[in-house]
Amino acid sequence: MTRTTRPAEPATVTTLRRPPIRQSTLVRSDRAHTFDVFVATIGQWWPLQPYSAGKDRVREVCVQRCVDGRVYERWDDGTECDWGRLLAWDPPARLVMTWNMTPAPTEVELTFFALGPALTRVAVEHRGWEALSPEQLGEDCARPGGYAGGAFVRGWTEILGALTAAAEA
Repeated sequence: MTRTTRPAEPATVTTLRRPPIRQSTLVRSDRAHTFDVFVATIGQWWPLQPYSAGKDRVREVCVQRCVDGRVYERWDDGTECDWGRLLAWDPPARLVMTWNMTPAPTEVELTFFALGPALTRVAVEHRGWEALSPEQLGEDCARPGGYAGGAFVRGWTEILGALTAAAEA
């Protein structure tokens, strides 16, 4: 008996999806005020140490309020460092931006849900981790461990906590 073999079909490589980071917080404030605090006073409440490029040199954080608007920090010497660009601008419900503070750009979406006259749920989804190499996923960022080590989960929890405190003040 003769055995024939078929040519092997090329192997299909499936890239494993890297799940987005999802965090949320409840804010005792109306949606419009909460959104405005996020955008208008971000440089006052955002924990610039360690979540900025300039750390103690940062003098302000600016959000250009339109699609393709820049989100950036300005340092005491006038240097500007882009955090990203707005991909969607829908106040007071939602904004989506590129996030350039990772080794390759990712994407951040913030949604503001009115749960009552003075209660807002703010949700963040940080996605696009497929753009980073396995090595980049483990690189330290503002906190040790990078994406792979949970640093971004801890970071967004801290950032949303700071937003909650500022909006409720």
